[in-house]
Parts: sequence; structure tokens; C-alpha cells
Amino acid sequence: MFRSLRFRLPALFVVGIVVSGLVAALIALRLFQGYVLDLSKKELRREAIGLTELYQEQANKRNGAAPGFAAARLEKATGDRLYFIGISPFPGSTGGLRPLPPDTIDWQSNKRINFEFTPPGASKTYVAVANPLRLSGRGGKGAVQFGSLVVAKPKTELNHRLITLLERLAAASIGGLLVAGLLAWYLSRRITRPVLALSDAADEISRGHYEVALPETRGSGEIGHLANRFGEMASRLKEAEEQERNFLMSVSHELRTPLTAIRGHVEALREGVADDPELREASLDVIALEGGRLDRLVGDILDLAKLEANRFTVLREEVDMGRLCDQAYAAFGEEARRRGIDYDKRFDAAPTIVSDGDRVLQIISNLLSNAFRWTPDGGRVELGLAAENGCVSVAVDDSGPGISPGQRERIFRPFWSGDHTGTGLGLAIARELAVALGGRIELESQLGKGSRFELVLPRRD
Repeated sequence: MFRSLRFRLPALFVVGIVVSGLVAALIALRLFQGYVLDLSKKELRREAIGLTELYQEQANKRNGAAPGFAAARLEKATGDRLYFIGISPFPGSTGGLRPLPPDTIDWQSNKRINFEFTPPGASKTYVAVANPLRLSGRGGKGAVQFGSLVVAKPKTELNHRLITLLERLAAASIGGLLVAGLLAWYLSRRITRPVLALSDAADEISRGHYEVALPETRGSGEIGHLANRFGEMASRLKEAEEQERNFLMSVSHELRTPLTAIRGHVEALREGVADDPELREASLDVIALEGGRLDRLVGDILDLAKLEANRFTVLREEVDMGRLCDQAYAAFGEEARRRGIDYDKRFDAAPTIVSDGDRVLQIISNLLSNAFRWTPDGGRVELGLAAENGCVSVAVDDSGPGISPGQRERIFRPFWSGDHTGTGLGLAIARELAVALGGRIELESQLGKGSRFELVLPRRD
């Protein structure tokens, strides 16, 4: 469970929220602590200035007598504590203010001072502001500083505000974690459901079951793209398995037919059935013909394997395309006559190219063989040759059933056959050879009207 994607995604999501929340809380506490401290110092500074003016006014009016205001009441009104540092101008009294040791601060500096201290006999630390006290006027000439009025508040009060903030942050964090956890659980379900479905589908495909149900995904995100490609992969695997099965059946049939004929004639020759010289010659011709058929089949398979493994050697020689096309054309003349096919050629040029002549002949022969295979008796097949723009094109037109748009790419795949007969190697080898020679094969077709295969080759490399 803990290793599954369904658990890891929400766990990582929540951990990320917790870490980011802790970092944000630490930063917020640090900033709030500084803000509260500055705010408290400003409040203490205002109180110190106001109380200092009041204290000085009372002292100047009483001419040496202790001020009449009550420090305890001021402390109660402000919530702060009032202290005095210095030499009191009132004999035997500090005007109701709590005294502090003179060495607590440098009170004679005639400056307003922010500081922290611990009062004698106390355990709390106080934040304080000391404001100079002057006699005979408020800051005018001749005024003499005799001490400092200290306004202080416990530092723990500041911590109380931080505790309140922490409590609120904790409550907000808990609520945020709940929301984040629910959101993470929902998102992980949305993400992992199709992934798990794809995983189950992959298990089924590994068992050879290609008809699998794929998850429905909305939109065009990564999961949708993965599901679409997975579906295409499953279709291609199914098609590849069918092609392999068809290939094995076709190859076994193609091998068995000539082998059966060869075996029969060999047995007849061995048992002396064919004693007549003409019969013996006919049997030997059949054996040679069927042996050549076997040789071509094995050669096609080897050629395809070499092309796909990029281990194919291409020769470079001058090739008379007119003569080569005449040779390919003549090879199918007898079949055209026997089947009543209107077989014609149209050569608009007789160019010479630099290429592998045997392989070019093999491509044209494969295209003609495909055309004759699909053209019905009494149909039409035409071989054309043209040259323009530095390229040579050899076109094979037929009046066969045509090729649907969905099959135009499949027919060039190895072992694929439209009627599940034959090896399905001819067009595949033709296209691979054309690419190896630096050219291409173009296809134009209309259902019910026939097809046109055109080999396009450069005159030179």
C-alpha cells in the first residue's frame, strides 16, 4: 500500500503543504515578533514623553516639593510600570516612581534610550523606554537633567500576542491540511485511476489479450496522450501478431507447394516412373522452377531482414533505365497474354542513372507483380518511364479494386496482405529498397478504379 502511487501522491502533496506551511509560519512569526516589538516601543516612547512632561510640570510648579500625581494610578491607566533613574530633586522621595539602580543605563547621556532590563527582586524581563527628566523648563535653556523616567512593560505580554497568533495559525493549518488532504486524495484518484487501468491493460496484453478496455480520459493532457498511444500500441501489437500468424501460414504454404512438387518429381525419377527422356526433362524443369521459387522466397526474407537491420549493401553503377524497364516489362508478357490483360508501356524518356541496377529491377518487378496480382482477367496494366527535374520516375498503373485510405500505409508493412494470401513482402521490400537507393514510392489510388505506384529515383547521388 505505502509503495503504491495512490498513497504516494497525496502523501507527497500533504508533506509539501506541511513543509511550506511551517516555513510560512516561521517567517510570519519572525515578522510579527519584530512588528509587535516595534509597536510596543513606539507606545512606550509616547507614554514616556507624555508622562515626562507631566512629571516635569508638577516638579517645576511645586518648587522642590514632591509631585502630587499618583504613579500607581498612571500605571493602572496605562498598564505599564513607571520607574525613575537618577538624582531625585525631591528630598526623600522619587515622586511615587519606583527607583532603579543608577547603573541600569547611562541616564546622564541626555538621550531617549530603548533597553531591556530585569527589575531588582523580579524574574521577568521588561522592555522599556527611558526619557530624560529636566528641571526648570521642558527642554529649554538652563534646563538641567536630574534623571530619567522609565516606562516599561513585561516582555511576556509580547509573547502572549505571539501565542495567540500561534493558536490561530495552528487552527488555520489544521483546516488547510484537511482541505489539502481531501484535494490530494481526489486528485490522486483522478490521476491514478487511468494509470492503474493502463497497468491492468498492460498485464492483459502481456498475456496475449489485446482486446482490452482503456480508461476514458477527458481533455488532451499527458494521461490522455498516454492512453491514446497505449491504444495504438495495443492495436499494432494485435496487428503484428496477426501478421506473424499470417506470415507463418503464408510462408509454410509457399514453402510446402514447391517442396511437394519437387518431392513428387524426385520420387518419380528415383522409382523410374519417368523413363521417357521428355518426361525426365520436364521433371527436371519443374524441379529447377520450384527451386528458383524457393530461392526467391528465402531471398525476399533475407533482403527484408538486412534492410531492417541496416546491413544492406547498395552498388553504384550506371543503369540504362529504358533497357531495364524493357526487361521488367517482358517478364510479365506471357502472364498478360494468358489472362487477357491489356498490357502496355509508355516510355517518354530513356535516361541513365547511377544506382544499383539489380535492385531497381527488383523494385519494378515487385510493383508489376503486385499490379498483376490485383488486376482481374481482362483488366489493364501499364508501365511508364519519365524523367524531369533531375529525377527518374517509373509508374505502374493497374485497374484493380483500388486501396482504401486506411490501408495505404499498411500495404507497405512486412507480412501484411490485403486478402491474407501471399507473404506480404513485395511492397515492403520495394519501399525499403527505394529508400536505400535515395528515392521513394508514391501511391495514388481510387476505390473501384485502380492504383498507381510510382518509383521516384535521383539521376545521381
